[in-house]
Amino acid sequence: MVVVPGFLGTDVYLLELYWWLRRIGYRPYLSRIGRNAECIDLLVDRLFETIDRARADSGRPAHLIGHSLGGMLSRAAAVRRPDRIASIITLGSPFRGIRSHPLVMRATTAVRARIHRQGRPPDCYTGDCRCESMAALQAQPRVPQIAIYTRSDGIVDWRACVNDDPETDFEVPGTHVGLVVNPSVYRLIAERLAATR
Repeated sequence: MVVVPGFLGTDVYLLELYWWLRRIGYRPYLSRIGRNAECIDLLVDRLFETIDRARADSGRPAHLIGHSLGGMLSRAAAVRRPDRIASIITLGSPFRGIRSHPLVMRATTAVRARIHRQGRPPDCYTGDCRCESMAALQAQPRVPQIAIYTRSDGIVDWRACVNDDPETDFEVPGTHVGLVVNPSVYRLIAERLAATR
């Protein structure tokens, strides 16, 4: 399984989740995508490198656990290459539309400007981008998935983080950033992963 960080984050803030997964008997992988503030297509391609390493080591498709934008990258990867993905667990991932805190939107504008200065196409990191991964963000993955969210998120609108399916949507108490260390989230992850063994 691969854990994937959210916008502006790196694997470092997911280390507690990573070590917890190891303690309960799994072999997790950190995403190795670097800072999650780059062209979406480039990030998903980097994620595939780790997914392929996990698959080679285990002989099975990988489970993905993505926080916030990391969940969206996970969903894009599953749409692009469903044969490589066993399941997706999203934690506060606004896959139904970006409705975020104004400071997050301001940071997005800064990242977009940096990406364009690096020579990426003008539509990169915008709603007009037509790269394979941005198109995949609009599609529904065809792998098992659950969406864990909190109504008191504080960063993204929780309504953008659900499938509108009580079988796959799980509400927990807490905050957006707190989802990655939340005992209620860990219980749901453990239950979901145990059901796939």
